[in-house]
Amino acid sequence: MNPRITLATAGRILRQLRGDHRTVALMLVVPCVLLGLLAWIYADAPIDVFDRIGPALLGVFPFVVMFVVTSVATLRERTSGTLERLLTTPLGKADLMLGYALAFGAMAVAQAVVATAFSVWPAGLDIAGPLWLLVVIALFDALLGTALGLLASGFARTEFQAVQFMPAFVLPQFLLCGLLVPRDQLPTVLEWISNVLPLSYAVDAMKDVTVQTHPLPDVVPSLAFIALWIAASLALGSLTLRRRTP
Repeated sequence: MNPRITLATAGRILRQLRGDHRTVALMLVVPCVLLGLLAWIYADAPIDVFDRIGPALLGVFPFVVMFVVTSVATLRERTSGTLERLLTTPLGKADLMLGYALAFGAMAVAQAVVATAFSVWPAGLDIAGPLWLLVVIALFDALLGTALGLLASGFARTEFQAVQFMPAFVLPQFLLCGLLVPRDQLPTVLEWISNVLPLSYAVDAMKDVTVQTHPLPDVVPSLAFIALWIAASLALGSLTLRRRTP
């Protein structure tokens, strides 16, 4: 892996994203719209429903959006032949995967800041912990979506198939992450499965920031587990990366 080539790859992808206003809007605006709609729905609820489920969804929405954008963008480069041409240069697979991770990671930073700021101020989300930690967790969730999107793109042959992979990679995690039913109340087998899925720890971390004034000791192990998933997904993605979709 060559750091110079990796950074050049990240820069190329960021320049492409800068010219794709619809994709940028999807990454930055859609999570805010969904969170705002949720806050509006529960504005007159007798209990603070949005304060209870809003932080968890603040992690889920960026995760889903980054998964879709990353998987489709990567597959588009492969089907267009761009990836095949790039891999005839000194660019290695690890350089490509890490370059994508850095580029979309930069977008994830912007997405996390925008979505968190919107949730706390316009939407009125009330949290007990530090705001910066909420941003960090949202960033890890977006990076997780990026890494899994890169991994999923290796198994798809068309952009439509890349989107179809979303239920396989995302929906089980959404159902078992503790958002709908507390994880300790799940059937034993499902609880075991939820204990190895990264989105479960993202939701746990968001909840810790919501209810604890000093949640860092509980949040750090969750972030470490998510980081392991990110690293493993990028490594597997580099192994399954093909030069061109047949």
